[in-house]
Amino acid sequence: MSTPLNRRTFLQGSLVLAFSLAGPRVLGAPQGPRPLPGSLARNPQLNAWLELGADGSVTLKTGKVELGQGILTALGQICADELDVELSRLTIVSGDTQRSPNEGATAGSMSISQGGLAVRHAAAEVRALLLDMASERLGVPAARLTVKDGIITSGKGSVTYWSLLGGKALEREATGTVKPKPAAARRYTGQSVPRIDLPAKLTGEPSFIQDFRPPHMAHGRVVRAPSYGAVLEEVDVASVERMPGVLRVVRNGNFLGVIASGEWQAIQACAALARGARWKEQAALPMDPYTWLQAQRTQDTVIQKTVRRGEATPVRTLEASYRRPYQLHGAIGPSCAVADWSGEVLTVYTHSQTIFDTTAAIARMLGLPEEAVHGKHLPGSGCYGHNGADDVAADAALLAHALPGRPVRVQWSRQDEHTQEPYGSAMVTKVRASLAPNGDVLDWAYELWSNPHSTRPSGNPGNLLAGRSLEKPFAMPVPRNGGPPNYAADRNAIPLYAFPGQRVTTHLVTQMPLRVSSHRGLGAYANVFSIESFMDELAHAAGVDPIEYRLRQLQDARAQAVIRKAAERFGWSAFERKPQRGRGIGFARYKNLASYCAVCLEVLIEPGSQAIRVVRAVLAADAGEIVNPDGIRNQLEGGLIQSLSWSLKEAVQHDGRRILSRDWSSYPILSFSEVPPVEIELIDRAGEPFLGAGEAAQGPTAAALANAVFDATGLRLRELPLTPERLKAAASP
Repeated sequence: MSTPLNRRTFLQGSLVLAFSLAGPRVLGAPQGPRPLPGSLARNPQLNAWLELGADGSVTLKTGKVELGQGILTALGQICADELDVELSRLTIVSGDTQRSPNEGATAGSMSISQGGLAVRHAAAEVRALLLDMASERLGVPAARLTVKDGIITSGKGSVTYWSLLGGKALEREATGTVKPKPAAARRYTGQSVPRIDLPAKLTGEPSFIQDFRPPHMAHGRVVRAPSYGAVLEEVDVASVERMPGVLRVVRNGNFLGVIASGEWQAIQACAALARGARWKEQAALPMDPYTWLQAQRTQDTVIQKTVRRGEATPVRTLEASYRRPYQLHGAIGPSCAVADWSGEVLTVYTHSQTIFDTTAAIARMLGLPEEAVHGKHLPGSGCYGHNGADDVAADAALLAHALPGRPVRVQWSRQDEHTQEPYGSAMVTKVRASLAPNGDVLDWAYELWSNPHSTRPSGNPGNLLAGRSLEKPFAMPVPRNGGPPNYAADRNAIPLYAFPGQRVTTHLVTQMPLRVSSHRGLGAYANVFSIESFMDELAHAAGVDPIEYRLRQLQDARAQAVIRKAAERFGWSAFERKPQRGRGIGFARYKNLASYCAVCLEVLIEPGSQAIRVVRAVLAADAGEIVNPDGIRNQLEGGLIQSLSWSLKEAVQHDGRRILSRDWSSYPILSFSEVPPVEIELIDRAGEPFLGAGEAAQGPTAAALANAVFDATGLRLRELPLTPERLKAAASP
């Protein structure tokens, strides 16, 4: 009988770092405990983060995972700087539930602000301890020692990190009292170090979960219900079980899948099962999601309320409403997973962004102890947000559990991905502003109606498609907005502008006609689109330049600097006006606490077709201290392009029962030929906190687009996506 692999058994034979340095808290100073920085608060044991092998190897462990954002490279840069080792010496373990610290979801632009902060402080403590040990051995004060690639040197000789440890296991917790290096002393941070994950991807080596092929692997496919809530009444299993290569047909309630030796055999068997299946359908999807949202029972929360003081009397009131449709993630590679059940341990290879929570949910779904499910992250070819990754992992787990001793790979089809994934929620917003004589806002009232923005597994099988499909199904928990203001539906609903009177209200609709969950940026995309479109409307109503109008109502100097930087690079004041051409700006500070981002766009409206073409994009951002400039540029540019695709083309279609957006023809996305040149300006604030940049561009881009279209045509479009048909309709009398 094999022994389940766990952290303790894995680390036997290696040198483990976990220690605490004496400091004011340890000595009983009266100030009391101080929270550990970032993800260290949840994972204080330093052996959760770093291992130094006797062979001179350094292993950095992180619970954050690579989604294409270059996060592992950036975390390696931070670690190598603080530990004083060559970046090439590092091995990085990511998203392994038996080896990595549990940092929760890789989401919300928090990998650097939380995970990077933890790595910086953990590595700083490791280095400080090693210097103290070297000081004692060499008889030289620690302050007089120098370190280069793990070799500690003084006038009396040198020692290495590895010789100092000599097999010792130091099991203590981090204190957070060791101050990291000053910015000027860092070698890698702030440099565009080439991404460590790109060479294999660029040369076509197996890099993604979709490429993963363990020995003796079988192939699984799952028959999907034709519509939400459909019940499987009858299916011909016997004939499919006799098909060539079929190893097992698995039915459990409404879950229906097949395992075969070859992939094409699995596809053919799945198609045969689908032809012989009879479903009772019951879905009734609202054709007008916006009217439907506003007609439902809601959970109402006032998240911002300030009362204006003073004698100013409003002279004018403006109001408007904006709409954002259900949208797909549009992952280029459909979701995939591989699971292997040994009879004692289930290993799940997945591109889930919530690998710890997803494996916990799978364990509960199968009735296994949580430690019996080992999750290993492998990058997926297309993600950001809660797409089908968690669901396909559960599919693979259920099928593998029925075929012990052989890995089972489940690959979703394009139709599976489009029709079964959780979508980004539709939203309706309404905004009203009372204005002073000069046009500035005196009173601001903002309301939003939305479904939830997170139904991730969170350890609950009811949030997995397979878990809800079983003969004894797990109930889907009632979703909630969760967290403080600016967390989900109301993310960025509170304006950063210094309006004297404000009232912001969230109307959360927990009933979900279409399945929804985390779409990149959550509610920020619709809220920033709404707020920044309305700011543009107010500026034009006041006869004030849109940039000047924003600047004079902002008190945050960093926000003002970002807007000015974007306008300067764009050439806002020198913009040459031509027929059917327009310029627009959008701005936000993501979550009101992360990166500042301003986007300026130039658009051309094609005569006749009224097609909207973005011909130039300029983006300025302040993400605090920059770890990898090229990485941040890639994230911001990618977010801008993604938002243009959402805002010009994307909306889920259905016929009242079934999803009609089943492929790239019925759900078009931005093509390469439609991507404009993108110019990026970064404001680096070395020594300032990391702010996180991955989701900063999406909202400002949508608003800049709408504002540029208005500038070109005089027509205000308030419903996404901004299509030629909507532009023509707005132009009709």
